[in-house]
Amino acid sequence: MEFEGRKKISTELNIAPLIDVVFLLLLFFMLTANFVISPGIKLDLPSASSSRPHQEETAVVSVSRNGEIYLNENKIPLSGLPGGLKKILAQEGKKTVVIKADENVNFGLAVEVLDIAKQASAEGVVISTVKKEDVGKQRH
Repeated sequence: MEFEGRKKISTELNIAPLIDVVFLLLLFFMLTANFVISPGIKLDLPSASSSRPHQEETAVVSVSRNGEIYLNENKIPLSGLPGGLKKILAQEGKKTVVIKADENVNFGLAVEVLDIAKQASAEGVVISTVKKEDVGKQRH
């Protein structure tokens, strides 16, 4: 009668399935990262050394370089801005309007938007800027 000897235990590790899983995860993250778009309007805000963070943002009016006006990231004509601002300010307890205007925007248009905000019964108007130290970071 012959006895079988000890079975040899395989010590090699098959990493092919592991590589497949890592590749699929990498592919998944690469594809989803391309579809994540940061919300907002492309603006180059003017710089100021006295800039400081502002937390209360009830209504945000953005004026792009080519004169397009956005109210809380929704494009709106200049003629519709007073009504839109009054509606938002009536709903909210805080009546602060933040104006984000591109640094190359027509000055007259920026003043007109500021005037409309005041006429819409805004208690406070904040002009958004970036710190002078952060200018290089913002533009790249």
